[in-house]
Amino acid sequence: MDLNEPYSPTTPRPAGTTAAMKTVLYLIISFVIAHLVGAVLFGLYLHMKLDKVEDEMNLREEFLFLRRLQKCRKSQDADTSLLDCTAILNEFQNLRDLKSKVPQEIPPAKQIGTKKPTASIHFAGFQNSSQKVSVLQWTEAVYAPSDDTFSYQEGKLKVARGGRYYIYAQVTFCVNSVSYMPFSVYMYLHLPSETDHLLLKGVRTLRHSDKVCNLHSVHLGRVVELQQGHTIFINVTDSSSVNYDHGNTYFGMFELSERSP
Repeated sequence: MDLNEPYSPTTPRPAGTTAAMKTVLYLIISFVIAHLVGAVLFGLYLHMKLDKVEDEMNLREEFLFLRRLQKCRKSQDADTSLLDCTAILNEFQNLRDLKSKVPQEIPPAKQIGTKKPTASIHFAGFQNSSQKVSVLQWTEAVYAPSDDTFSYQEGKLKVARGGRYYIYAQVTFCVNSVSYMPFSVYMYLHLPSETDHLLLKGVRTLRHSDKVCNLHSVHLGRVVELQQGHTIFINVTDSSSVNYDHGNTYFGMFELSERSP
């Protein structure tokens, strides 16, 4: 190389020097990362250790307090010790008074057990005459719930306690002739001094030319707010078409919530 030749900044550095610098840089970065990870782990360990030491100190303080209390409760040791038994006994009494003032929580099982059961009743359709009737008749179904909250008389169900109830009914009827007349089911609320109020209505219009009885059902159900003495009854357009086989026609209600005073 000529000494008089001017220096060019683009002259490449030796390959060995660049590799060594990269190696040193990687080592420094690895050391910094390892140091940070170690610092975090040490911080976690120190935090857990401090919590454990604090728990042990609290436990030791409680143990010492119990030892002092035990000594103070013994008359022979109380006279010879240097403990302030009056202050220790007063502190113990304050702790007992504080515990007695804390209201005891009622277990969930007891809360559920003390809850008043809801009233419910279920009837099955009952045919006491082959003639048409204005109000469908019912009888208590087998294994069905019954309650003194309800009273039944001549197809009408009266409630003795006001509240929110769910009322349901299903009427199954037979169609075996050509007819376009709809079959309707009505659920009424009967009031002694007022006109009956229609709560629900179900309608089915069918046409059959077979001589065989074809069964169809109309189902009703809703939530209603009832007062003491309210009466519910159900009637249909043609009671002679109602099918009273087991499980086909039924009527009932159950209480959702009692009326607040």
